[in-house]
Amino acid sequence: MADFLLELLTEEIPARMQKGARAELEKLFTRELSASGVAAGDITVWSTPRRLALIARDLPTETEAVREEAKGPPAGAPDQAVDGFCRKSGVTRDQLEEREVKGRATYFAVIEKPGQQVADLLATVIPYVITQFSWPKSMRWGAASITSESLRWVRPLSGIVALLDGDVIEFELPSHADVYSDASGNLEFKKVGIGLSSGRTTMGHRFHSNGLIGIDDADDYAPKLRAAHVIVDQEERAGIIREGAKKAAKAAGLTVVADEGLVVENAGLTEWPAPLLGRFDESFLDVPPEVIQLTARVNQKYFVCEDAAKNGGGKLANAFICTANIDATDPAVVVDGNRKVLAARLADARFFWELDQKTTLADHAMKLERITFHEKLGTVADKVERVAKLARWLCEEGIVTSERFPAKAGTSIDEAPDSGRSQPSLGLASEELADLAEQAARLCKADLVTEMVGEFPELQGLMGGYYAEKEGLPQEVSDAIRDHYKPVGQGDDVPTAPVTVAVSLADKLDTLLGFFQIDEKPTGSKDPFALRRAALGVLRLLLDNDLRASMRDLITQAAHPVGRPEAGREVASFLIERLKVQQRESGVGHDMIDAVAAVATDDDMARMVMRTNALQSFIETDNGANLLAGYKRAANILKKEEWEAGATNPAPEPAEAALIAALDTAEPKAASAIEAEDFEAAMEALASLRAPIDAFFEGVTVNDQDTVKRDSRLGLLARLRSAVHKVADFSRIEG
Repeated sequence: MADFLLELLTEEIPARMQKGARAELEKLFTRELSASGVAAGDITVWSTPRRLALIARDLPTETEAVREEAKGPPAGAPDQAVDGFCRKSGVTRDQLEEREVKGRATYFAVIEKPGQQVADLLATVIPYVITQFSWPKSMRWGAASITSESLRWVRPLSGIVALLDGDVIEFELPSHADVYSDASGNLEFKKVGIGLSSGRTTMGHRFHSNGLIGIDDADDYAPKLRAAHVIVDQEERAGIIREGAKKAAKAAGLTVVADEGLVVENAGLTEWPAPLLGRFDESFLDVPPEVIQLTARVNQKYFVCEDAAKNGGGKLANAFICTANIDATDPAVVVDGNRKVLAARLADARFFWELDQKTTLADHAMKLERITFHEKLGTVADKVERVAKLARWLCEEGIVTSERFPAKAGTSIDEAPDSGRSQPSLGLASEELADLAEQAARLCKADLVTEMVGEFPELQGLMGGYYAEKEGLPQEVSDAIRDHYKPVGQGDDVPTAPVTVAVSLADKLDTLLGFFQIDEKPTGSKDPFALRRAALGVLRLLLDNDLRASMRDLITQAAHPVGRPEAGREVASFLIERLKVQQRESGVGHDMIDAVAAVATDDDMARMVMRTNALQSFIETDNGANLLAGYKRAANILKKEEWEAGATNPAPEPAEAALIAALDTAEPKAASAIEAEDFEAAMEALASLRAPIDAFFEGVTVNDQDTVKRDSRLGLLARLRSAVHKVADFSRIEG
């Protein structure tokens, strides 16, 4: 067995592309070896900004001979079909064998592929892997780039190391290559121009290493490069950055703000990482902390820190951590250079912050008329108008009320102890709540035209909340502007403040109805307008806040004046499907939701979920499972007999009388419990039918020869089915 090393030395690979590149290299290498019957014992792939490396352990030194058979056309088939089969199989006509298949002579091609040296195989496979490599963006370079057929790569390739047990796998990578297969199916290259040749030498760190480095074998690779100030393992570099940043912050009495994505990105930007802490002017802390963090992160790839010693901790400190790619003789010089660059960025951010505040949000909002939301749905200003009306309606109709959001025990409603800001007042009258919701809705998109959001789109909503506070608007309004996009993802917080809930719910409902009405629905995996996310947001707002509303009423009120009339029904079905997805993650079966939705007389999502949870719990009990079996037996009999109501048996047998008595008791109890939203009690009422239905099937013959008895017993089964359907349609439950 042999170990193989491949290194592709290149100019800087963007950090965001390195993870995909590692996966692509492993996939192509494994696929091409497998196609030749070769499997590696273990494959390791590393990346740095300047190289991709792969080590494959325990490769055989030779491939085994392979004998393949291919079935062709029947004997006597047209010459064109037979010749085509021969070309495809790489054989001549006189090499075909005739065999009988189902009484008919049929041609077969027997293809003998002798074993070959794995070194020879790799010499063919590696150039093919390189030429077939897929990058999100790639380029051509050098003299060969004059033709569009020249080799494309993410950045210019400058060297190739290819060693099998220390021996160089010799090949030349053409700068322009047409790849094709010969008659035996082997890969061949038509080379154009002068390309790179494989060897055993590579380069170390760009600044800490000089000259070429000779690699002896796969085991020699990582140590030799480490000695040349290159850590090839991206996970090791990430660990150095993660721990080094924590250590640097702790030494300064600070805490680094965790950002795993930034750790990975810095690991992709460095070969010899060295985290260093620096300070910026404390006056920049007047800018919102999210702006400082984004400026440092997005523009400079710096970590930010919190000052644990100030104001109880959690406050942004005037400190940053940059990741150098060198062992600096004087780290202070490196830090100072980074500080100057960051200061320029922060000065820009402070300029935007101060400039935006010179215009009120209401004046900013007037500019929304210039921004198209969608060509068929008007401008953002049009959307804001619709959202404002819908948010007001939600409050006036009592769907969103302040009573549903009581203050938490021990919290003052006049003052927030941590922030010094006034808390939203609770117990608002519906008219006052509606006024605040409408005001917030009219201003919620105003920050889209601000300079700050133009620079950092990720801050939309958040900046509007800050500007509203600075302007002195009610706290309920600023909070609603800040949080109305929530929940954005599955793990995002769900707003609970009534004004915020009204605006957020109105915004998402308007988006859903609008795009469905213009027939821009999600299809398959495509969802360009994030309507699945909007639907899940609607459901989480309704369920987490226990909002009691008819989905039909919400859809009707949110509908646009123009558009497809059937869109409302489609949105309702779409929400039910999203509810199934959401509840499945909580362990609730989709069939349970179907069973409840089929018989629910209202479309209140909160009621539906409570009812579904009670049903699932019931079905998981012995009583529930046995009642389900009895119900399905009854339903199958009724379906088979195509029963219609007939005469009642004047003298029921004991088992019939017992079932009748049980139904007389259970039906009103279940109906009353459902009305009172006591769904557990409704299930208990159904549970009382379990023993009588079992006794009924054991004690009587449903299809009695006496037609009166038969019709009466079928009618009793129909009554059982009807009683169960008052709670859920058990026919939709699987199992």
